[in-house]
Amino acid sequence: MGWLIDLLPLDYTDSVVVIGSAILGICAGVLGCFAVLRQRSLVGDALSHAALPGVAVAFLITGAKDTGTLLAGAAVAGLVGALLMVGIERTSRVRPDAAIGVVLSSFFSLGIVLLTYIANQNNANQAGLEKYLFGQAAGLLERDLMIMGALCLPALVAVAVGFRALKTTLFDPSFAGSLGLRVRALEIAMTALLVVAVIVGIRAVGAILMVALLIVPAVTARQFAGRLALMLPLAGLVGAAVGVVGGLLSTAAEIPTGPVIVLVGVALVIVSVLAAPGRGVLWRARRLRRDRRRRFTEGVLVDLETAIHVGPPPSEAELALVTGRPRRSLRRALRDLERAGMLARERYGPAATLRRDVAAERLHLTESGAAAAHVVLDGRRLWTAWLDHGHELELPDAREPDPSDLRASLGDEYVDRLRALAAAERA
Repeated sequence: MGWLIDLLPLDYTDSVVVIGSAILGICAGVLGCFAVLRQRSLVGDALSHAALPGVAVAFLITGAKDTGTLLAGAAVAGLVGALLMVGIERTSRVRPDAAIGVVLSSFFSLGIVLLTYIANQNNANQAGLEKYLFGQAAGLLERDLMIMGALCLPALVAVAVGFRALKTTLFDPSFAGSLGLRVRALEIAMTALLVVAVIVGIRAVGAILMVALLIVPAVTARQFAGRLALMLPLAGLVGAAVGVVGGLLSTAAEIPTGPVIVLVGVALVIVSVLAAPGRGVLWRARRLRRDRRRRFTEGVLVDLETAIHVGPPPSEAELALVTGRPRRSLRRALRDLERAGMLARERYGPAATLRRDVAAERLHLTESGAAAAHVVLDGRRLWTAWLDHGHELELPDAREPDPSDLRASLGDEYVDRLRALAAAERA
């Protein structure tokens, strides 16, 4: 790691923080996706809290504050916690969330008791153990980076090698079992991967907030990626960015690393939830507003087509009076139709020769406007036919038709049959 530290234009401490946070973010981001997609996010929380008594027990046994030994103790405690959760869930009537709560609270309480006991022993070596509770990236050494990398790399390789089996088990365990995959073993392997992520990050982030680094990158990546093959590397990049920024900020401000990383991650999650293309709240609100405006404009188009067929072309005021639509919304829809080349205005009367007077204008549909109105009317008639005769089609599957494009939903064959049923009823 020395050559990598020398490459960064930072001092030694900041370089170690950046590299350590990046390793942690990549590992936790990739491995945390499996917990989030399995809807078992709190398993990571329970495992991170279960690791704390393992650190304390390892120190009590060895009497040395060696990073490798303490992380080994954390790994053993995490695996024991994972097995207890599975055992409680499968051998009793306790639900999974309750099993997670039992393991989380009991192991964390035991960890706090053991840390308090160690603090009262007046052992000089115990200084710094509280960093495993809140995290302190500034205390990382080059040797710690080597341990983190040695744990993270095999876990990522295991994900890459077993990607297809893990993916199948993740989304469809029954199908995975029918293929001959050992579903139970793969589920345990995914939990073991979470344990690896926890012990990689507990030194830098702490037991309390380690779960955030498992969830935040996965949630953010899920907003932008629709495929697991894209979500995993994106979550790794997000985790690395969150870890690096949070680690540097905490070092500069001399405050615990874990809370800062979590705050940076939460800010990123809020931005992604609001602004992610296709899934963000603002994106959906904009699309919903656009769809409502389009439907309103189509309604005005049909109203105008109907008014022209029953009498002379109406003015804007007459159309508003007949349809009962708000004048402001109607005016905006007419502007949209005019910009689309579907509406033309014809002035009449003496006032129209001197100035543009909306009240002295008749509204006409252009050729493209009339064609568009016929398309909308045809779609409405087709949807009415679906409501009346859809049950008679005997579709081969259960599908949810789209009212705006019934032909694309049902196909040409069923649309033609639907028209024939509606025509037979009219006849």
